[in-house]
Amino acid sequence: MASIVSVNTYTHSVTYVTDKMLHSLKYIITSTGLDPMKFVHDWAVYELGITTWLDSRHLEGLVLEVRSALGSLVTRCDFTIDYSYGSGEGSMWVDTEALKYAIAKFGTIPHNCNYSVIVQTKAGRPSVAGWGPASLLPTTGFVKQSLGTTIGTSYLGAQASYYRKS
Repeated sequence: MASIVSVNTYTHSVTYVTDKMLHSLKYIITSTGLDPMKFVHDWAVYELGITTWLDSRHLEGLVLEVRSALGSLVTRCDFTIDYSYGSGEGSMWVDTEALKYAIAKFGTIPHNCNYSVIVQTKAGRPSVAGWGPASLLPTTGFVKQSLGTTIGTSYLGAQASYYRKS
C-alpha cells in the first residue's frame, strides 16, 4: 500500500511571511518606544488581512507610518512583497539585524507619536473585515533607505525600507 503526502508550501510561505512581518512591526514599535497595545489588540485583524491578500497575491506592501501629535510624518517603515522571490526549495529566513540597524538610524520616537498600519493592495482584492480605505502621508523631505530583502521563503520575499529626514 502506497501513501501520498502533499504539502502546500505556498501556504506555509504565506503563514511565515505574515508572522515575520507582524513580529517585525511589533519589534519596531516596542524598540522605538511606541505603545504596542493598539497593535497587539488588532493583531488578529492584521493577520487575517495580510494572510488573505498574500494568499490571493493582492498584497503589494505593508507600511508602519509614524506621525507626530500634530499629524506630520516622523518616519515610515515599509515591507514590499516580492512574489517572484525564492526557488521553491524550502528555505525560510528573517534578517533581524537589518531591522536593528534601521531602528538605530531613526532611534527612539517621542512618546506622544502615534502610528498606523496601512496595506497597499492591487485592485480587485477581496474584502477583509476590519480594513478600510487609508492614505499615506507625503514623504516630501524624507529619503527612503532600503534594507534589502529581510524576509524570505521558498515562494515569497519581503523587502524592508525606512524613511529618514533628508
